[in-house]
Amino acid sequence: MKTIRVGSRESRLAVIQSQMAIDAIHRYDPSIPVELVTMKTTGDIILDRTLDKIGGKGLFVKELDAALLDGRVDITVHSSKDLPMEIDPRLPLAAFSRRADPRDVLVLPEGVSEIDFSKPIGCSSLRRQLQLKKLFPQASLAPIRGNVLTRLQKLDRGEYSALVLAGAGLIRLGLENRISRYFSTEEILPAAGQAILAVQTRQDMETPWLSLFEDADARDCLTAERAYVRTLDGGCSSPVAAYATVSQDTLTLKGMYVTGEQQLYFETVTGPRSQADALGSELALNMRRKYL
Repeated sequence: MKTIRVGSRESRLAVIQSQMAIDAIHRYDPSIPVELVTMKTTGDIILDRTLDKIGGKGLFVKELDAALLDGRVDITVHSSKDLPMEIDPRLPLAAFSRRADPRDVLVLPEGVSEIDFSKPIGCSSLRRQLQLKKLFPQASLAPIRGNVLTRLQKLDRGEYSALVLAGAGLIRLGLENRISRYFSTEEILPAAGQAILAVQTRQDMETPWLSLFEDADARDCLTAERAYVRTLDGGCSSPVAAYATVSQDTLTLKGMYVTGEQQLYFETVTGPRSQADALGSELALNMRRKYL
């Protein structure tokens, strides 16, 4: 039986997330041999500049895409929010995990219970920064790069007063105890795809063994969210946010639009989940017409 080689970034969180896909393959058929292949991406190596200065989110997938294309790996596992909006048609997204907790969270230094506003809050995402300014107008914000564990070390060394991170990553790392506060999706609208894992493969590859990984609700929500961001031409440096939920056959999508003057607007669209892609595009076009 052919071994399925799973490509992953080297970080502890990336390996844990890849293991979730491997576990789903083994639930489908315990006899399938699976091998984990880890590698560093450009985004993991260049840590002294923000992503918008070095090429955007594609830097987290470039090496993994190359490994897929040349056959060194058969599938790759990604955090959906780290995927570029345009996907190489030779490397389709094959399956999506059930969404974990989508909320952003506040993390304070160990043993601390209040934010020290004399130090900056560590946060590289412009999406988060703009929404945090409304919540904490007295705070200063500073970019921070590196994997979750590296960021926590910088926080605990006293370089920052707090961090804002995706709660799902901390929970998957077993670091839920570090979460000081959950921000509701009304307070901070999540990034498109936040808390959903995506498996990418080659165009010619059949993947029945991913059937227990696949979640239909996550697929429809992510389709709407990515359509919204893509229609707005939102890349890594664009402060956009989109969050969808489904209830039976109905999908509700909330989007954030930011004007050139950094004024934030939020609107919602509801419709049939079978029209997820069209709903995302419709909301983006409506908001652009209204606020551009």
